[in-house]
Amino acid sequence: MDINDVKILLVDDEVDVLDFMKYNLEKEGFWVYTAKDGIEAIQLAKKVSPAIIILDLMMPKMDGIETCRELRTMPEFKNTLIAFLTARDEDYSQIAGFEVGADDYITKPIKPRVFISRIRALLRRLESNDSVAKVVVGDIEIDRERYLVVKGGKEISLPRKEFELMSLLVSKPGRVFKREEILSRVWGNDTIVGDRTIDVHIRKLREKIGDDYFKTIKGIGYKFDA
Repeated sequence: MDINDVKILLVDDEVDVLDFMKYNLEKEGFWVYTAKDGIEAIQLAKKVSPAIIILDLMMPKMDGIETCRELRTMPEFKNTLIAFLTARDEDYSQIAGFEVGADDYITKPIKPRVFISRIRALLRRLESNDSVAKVVVGDIEIDRERYLVVKGGKEISLPRKEFELMSLLVSKPGRVFKREEILSRVWGNDTIVGDRTIDVHIRKLREKIGDDYFKTIKGIGYKFDA
C-alpha cells in the first residue's frame, strides 16, 4: 500500500494536538484530514473515506466512544481502523474503547517518532489482510472479505475485534493459542491491553456463536473446537 494513497482522519478538540499530529503525518506523506468533535468527524469521514481514524476520547458534542460506536454501525466503516488518542490510561476506558470496535489505544503525551510508529503498525494491519477470503469449519463459515460469520446458514455480524479473534482461533481448530500470541496478532504489539480484554471478547463470542466452540485452557489461552 502506497503511503501517498492513505487517508487519515484526526479528531481532537485541542488545536495544538491536531496540529502536532497533522504536521508529523504529512511529513511522512500521508493525506491528513482533521475534525474537532465527533459529529464533524462522522460528516467528514463520509466524504473522504479514511483508512485510519484517530479519535480523542474526551470531546464536546459527541465523545470518542460514541463516535466510534456510531461509525461501526455504518457498513462503509466496518473495516476502517480506529484508534483512541487520550490522556486517560485506565483499564476501564481501554476496555470500553475496544468493546465499541476500536483497534488501538494511544496515550498522550506521545513523541513524534512513537506516534508515527503506531500509525505504521496500524497500516501494516491494512496490508496484512489474509489471502484466504473464506474459511469453513463444520457448520461455521468465516467470510473475511465481508467480516461476516455464517453459522448453520445464519449470518452473524461481529465487531471487528471479535471477528479477528474468532478468525484467528478458527484458522487452526484444536490448536491452543497462547494469550500473548492472541494479544500480538489481534491487537498488535504496540497496543497495551490487559488480559481481561481477551476474556471479554471470548465471552461475547460465546454468547453469539455458542459456548461449546471456545475452550479455555487455564493459565495458557484459548482454542476453537469445531
